[in-house]
Amino acid sequence: MKNKLIYTSLIGLFLVSSIGCKKIEDFGVANDNPAATTSARVDALLTNSIASLGGYAFNVTAGYYCQYFSQSQYPDAMLYSLNQAGFTGNYSGILYDLQNIQLENKSNNQNQVAKILQQYVFWQITDQWGDVPYSQALKGIAVNAPAYDTQEAIYKGMITALTSAATSFDGSAITGDVIYNGDAASWRRVANSLRIIMSIQLSKKYPGASDYAATQFKAALADAGGVITTNAQNLQITFNANFKNTIWNGYNGRKDYGESKTMTDLTASLGDVRQAVFGGASEQSGNVSTSNVGIPYGGDKATTEGFTNNNPTWARVLRGDKRVETSPMFILTAAEVTLARAEAANLGWTTENLATVYAQGIALSHEQWGVAAPSSAYLAGSSVAVGAVGATNNVRNISVQRYLASYPDGQQGWNIWRKTGFPALTPAVAAVNSSKQIPRRIAYSPTEQTSNKAANDAAIARLPGGNTQDAKIWWDQ
Repeated sequence: MKNKLIYTSLIGLFLVSSIGCKKIEDFGVANDNPAATTSARVDALLTNSIASLGGYAFNVTAGYYCQYFSQSQYPDAMLYSLNQAGFTGNYSGILYDLQNIQLENKSNNQNQVAKILQQYVFWQITDQWGDVPYSQALKGIAVNAPAYDTQEAIYKGMITALTSAATSFDGSAITGDVIYNGDAASWRRVANSLRIIMSIQLSKKYPGASDYAATQFKAALADAGGVITTNAQNLQITFNANFKNTIWNGYNGRKDYGESKTMTDLTASLGDVRQAVFGGASEQSGNVSTSNVGIPYGGDKATTEGFTNNNPTWARVLRGDKRVETSPMFILTAAEVTLARAEAANLGWTTENLATVYAQGIALSHEQWGVAAPSSAYLAGSSVAVGAVGATNNVRNISVQRYLASYPDGQQGWNIWRKTGFPALTPAVAAVNSSKQIPRRIAYSPTEQTSNKAANDAAIARLPGGNTQDAKIWWDQ
């Protein structure tokens, strides 16, 4: 089946299959199974969609680009080999399931949760590729060659959808919710918190306190439903025997990647106690030995393997007891939201006390990982402290703390670095791409040229420099 049919979600086909035994009656009903399900189970669709979120919150390729991680055996992604991954699987998978929940229309609140999670997934897609199908996506065979919306339109569409969802909850049920157990108030906080993070991501394009991004940020912060402010409110998946922790899966019989020396050098320079959790000395699940021996970033295969062979306790991503089968995966946290509020305060978007909200964000990150609260000496250090609003080094220090608080969510680390340039990263010494620079986006898959050429061509024409890894997506320009 062509990709254009896949990422328009196959909804038409699914609906035919789900109601077909009522429509195709010419063949009789003698073989009908009265116990068979003839419509989608929205609870199962939601549970399965939630379980899939771990892969988005642990985007390993983006983690190589932002230097959270280094490859340990087969360096290619961290050397910037051409990445032309397709995005259609996102549409035919989780986005399709979430769309079906809304088409089934069993419960208003169920629909709102599905809408919120759809925006999260679209956000991950557009921040990797740039312009992608959005407004015409998921229309089934009615639109089998959807236009690529501009990233500006996608961001504004996502924020509008989240705003609508936040104000549309009622008393109806949410089934299959393995995060908040059907609590609508929690999902309203998630919608507002996503608006916060998306809006701050646009500060490079809309820096002013009265511009679009600041206006949307302030509206989300002021919403009566609130935002995530405590770790008890975090959007996180707690896994079980059926759905296992994503990082546990990554180390199950393998050890292909680890924490980078970029990260371990950064935490060492700050005296950051979170390193005791960020790096583990073994890939074995449950191992409580920590490691601060990061893998040097961007070396060739011989250099990299020589290092890991000579340093067997090189840092795996997270200490082993933080990535057992049932360990939580953090999707959106109080620390991330609170530090975004600190950045907004520094931009003059809000009147929140910069020093107070910044210190709260750092403390929330430490609490999230179960380590000692940040000391006054840590907060006063020149590479951590903030001064008056707009002071020199505020952007650097806030960005670095946002980067640390987002670990190991590679997509968020990459977003923060692309927008602000912090932390300062040195490209891979053995880079194989022609520019030798850290990629700014994922290149479109060649299959888009055969399945949706006109729309793909139009999107490529909007990219400065064309369909390359060096082309900057809209908010990065």
